[in-house]
Amino acid sequence: MNASHWLNQAMLPILPAILVAGALEVLVRSGVVPSFLVPAPSTVARTLATADDLWRVAGETAVAAGLGFLASAVIGVILAVGLASAQWVQRMFYPYAVIFQTVPIVAIAPLLVIWLGFGLETIVASAFIVSVFPIIANTLTGLRSTDPALRDLFQLYGARPMATLLKLRLPAALPAMMTGLRVAGGLAVIGAIVGEFITGSGIGGEIVVARQQQKIDRVFAGLLLAAGLGIALFGLINAISYGLLRHWHASERKT
Repeated sequence: MNASHWLNQAMLPILPAILVAGALEVLVRSGVVPSFLVPAPSTVARTLATADDLWRVAGETAVAAGLGFLASAVIGVILAVGLASAQWVQRMFYPYAVIFQTVPIVAIAPLLVIWLGFGLETIVASAFIVSVFPIIANTLTGLRSTDPALRDLFQLYGARPMATLLKLRLPAALPAMMTGLRVAGGLAVIGAIVGEFITGSGIGGEIVVARQQQKIDRVFAGLLLAAGLGIALFGLINAISYGLLRHWHASERKT
């Protein structure tokens, strides 16, 4: 693919944002939309350009979300492999994973502060709790979807269970696993922000303070930085998925 093709692909999703920002700028400056409810995009851009403290706390949030995501990726895959090892194991323990996912993180976060304190550990744990289930569910689906004929072939040649797992089942589960990682990436940022609402640090803490001080431009700037973190993590996962799957799986073949 040439440079112009990549440029066109990058510009397509940016155009709607430019149009919406331009329309919102006109509406706010003309008084149709009150600036105390929605700031002009130029005001938010100026805040992002001058507020060094926001970028500093964005780095803190990125570290917490990244650590939570890595923990969910490693532990989620391990748990999925364990659940896929036997039908009775899945029936016994998978419902608890579902229950764990359905408990709202805003209800768990105060408990995390009691157990772990107001430091990085609480934010990482919050990001982990929110993001681990999609990895478990998608990896488990991928492991269970391995071609039965190939599994029978491995068994015919006397392959050990660990060899079958590493050479057949995990590679076959990669597409589903990458889907789970994409979902978990965005959720990890959300979990980190919720944890920061409670601890008062990072982007979440800055958003809470800015809301209390009625600095709506800083609230929107913080939201944009949080969205940027999610997009960056999603893009990284996409790049890894492309590198792993582009030679053999249809989902990453460019047409």
